[in-house]
Amino acid sequence: MLKTLFALVVVSLLAAGGYSAWYVQAPLAVAKLPVEFDIPPGMRFRGAAQRIEESGVAVGRLQFELMARALGRGQGVKAGSYELATAPTPLELLEKLTRGDVTQADLRFIEGWTFRQLRGALDANTFLRHDTQDMSDAQLMQKLGVPETHPEGLFFPDTYLFAKGASDLHVLKRAYLALQRRLAQEWEKRDPAAPYKTPYEALIMASIVEKETGRGEEREMIAGALVNRLRIGMLLQVDPTVIYGLGASFDGNLKKIHLQTDGPYNSYMRAGLPPTPIAATGFASLRAALRPAKTDALYYVARGDGSSAFSRTLEEHNRAVRKYQLNGGR
Repeated sequence: MLKTLFALVVVSLLAAGGYSAWYVQAPLAVAKLPVEFDIPPGMRFRGAAQRIEESGVAVGRLQFELMARALGRGQGVKAGSYELATAPTPLELLEKLTRGDVTQADLRFIEGWTFRQLRGALDANTFLRHDTQDMSDAQLMQKLGVPETHPEGLFFPDTYLFAKGASDLHVLKRAYLALQRRLAQEWEKRDPAAPYKTPYEALIMASIVEKETGRGEEREMIAGALVNRLRIGMLLQVDPTVIYGLGASFDGNLKKIHLQTDGPYNSYMRAGLPPTPIAATGFASLRAALRPAKTDALYYVARGDGSSAFSRTLEEHNRAVRKYQLNGGR
C-alpha cells in the first residue's frame, strides 16, 4: 500500500513537471493577432491575467500566476498598454509584462504654439489619459507642482513618446522640465551684455523672436534689433505681442485700433517686455535671445519673401517700408 502511494506521488510529480515544462515553453493560443490589452495602474497579477484572457489570449490564469510566483515575479507587472504581434510563450509574456514593454504613442508640440493650442493637442490625443481636461491653467500648474502660475511658454516644443494610457500630466511635466533644463543651460552661456535680469525675461524675448522670425537664419539679427530697442528704452512695437493680448477674439486681421488700445501685451504702448512669454519657444530662438547678433539695427521690415530688411535709423526704415510694403516690393 505504501509503495503504491509513493509510486502515485512520483508519477504525479513527473507529470506535473512535464506539464510545467510544456506550459512554459509552448506558444499560447490566441484568438486573433495582433492583440492589444491594457493593465491599469495598481492592478494585481490575477486581475492582469484576467485582462489578458479577456483580450483573447488563453493564458491559463492559475498556471500563469503559479509560474510568476515560482519565478518571484508575481508583484512585478508594469501598468500600460501592450500589443502582441505574435503568439508568445507564457515565459515570454511574463517577461514582457515585468519589463514594461508597453506600446508607445507620440505627441508633438510645435514651436510658436500658444498654451491654448498645446492643450487642444493634448485633449485631442486618444492615447492619453486626460487628467487635466477639466482643470483651469492655474489648477494644472498647481497639479504639476511647479512655482509658476501662468503656463505660457513653459513647455518645450518637441516630440514626446509615451506609453498608451499615460496621463497628460506626465507628458506636460516632461515638457516643463525639458524647457527648464534648456533655459538653464543657455542662461549659463548667455552674452553678458544681454539686458535680462532673469532667465524668465530671456524666455519672454525668445518667444517674441519665435513669432517674429520668417527665416531661421535671421533669428540672431531680429533678437539683436529687439535687444537694442530694449537697451535704450525704445518701444518694442511687435505685432505678435498685441495679437497674443487679443486672445481668442483675434480674427486674423490686426487693425490700427488694436495697436492703439492699451493692454499689458501691447508693445506699441508699453515699454519693456510683456509680462509673460507669448508662445512656445524652440531651442534656436532661445539661443538667439540669449546670444543675439552684434548689430546697430533697430528696425526691420518684411521683404515679402520671408526675409527681412534691417535698418539702423528711422529714415532708412521708412525707405525700406516704402520699397517692400507700400510699393509692393517694386
